[in-house]
Amino acid sequence: MSTNRPLILISNDDGITAPGILATVDVMKKLGNVVVVAPDSPQSGMGHAITINKPLRLVKNNQFGPEVESYHCSGTPADCVKIAVDKVLHRKPDLLVSGANHGSNSSINVIYSGTMSAAMEGAIEGITAIGFSLTDFSWDADFTATKVFMEKITKNVIQNGLPTDTLLSVNIPNIPLEDIKGVKVCRQAKAKWVEEFDQRRDPYGRDYYWLTGKFTNMDKGEDTDEWALANGFVSMVPVQFDLTAHHAIPTLNSWDL
Repeated sequence: MSTNRPLILISNDDGITAPGILATVDVMKKLGNVVVVAPDSPQSGMGHAITINKPLRLVKNNQFGPEVESYHCSGTPADCVKIAVDKVLHRKPDLLVSGANHGSNSSINVIYSGTMSAAMEGAIEGITAIGFSLTDFSWDADFTATKVFMEKITKNVIQNGLPTDTLLSVNIPNIPLEDIKGVKVCRQAKAKWVEEFDQRRDPYGRDYYWLTGKFTNMDKGEDTDEWALANGFVSMVPVQFDLTAHHAIPTLNSWDL
């Protein structure tokens, strides 16, 4: 990473007006030169979707004041990163920071998260990337503790870099700063959503459905992100985009093919 002030690209999935991205800009302005490209509306749960069937709109705005170049995009978080590199920066940034998300992205939520997919898109492009999330879904969430640990972790990443093809998923527990015990490097807990669809009927008599569900943690390990968050730690999980199940290759090679 450059010895000068790094160029930091910021995106998210809650949209350009979310308080979480404002908190991120406040921190990153102290650490580097900031450019923001974020969705023009909430894109939570979009995962790594990209837009291929309609044009994208990219509009420059003054959301964070004149000292921060910022744009809102009609696409997904992954779209925002792609278009930022190609049409705004015309180069790869030194660092991509996604978030801070309103709500947890621990465990299996990494798969569904637009926040983490923006960070993942950066990592795929060879950009050092971090996704930050606060375990509070409310719009008026308190990002005080998040900003403290965001700065501490980002400084370490700028100084030390990350292993090849690796990004970080960082979750901050929704508790007062003085109650947070520190940062714990973790693995992703084995957990999932047990989902149901609440069936309803509109005034015209037509059925429609709302997705509901309960998050279920099947993992009792004390080295997981879920354990860390439940016990007052910031969880930091190294994530990779290589989905190959390497342990299964010998088994498949034993088949009579």
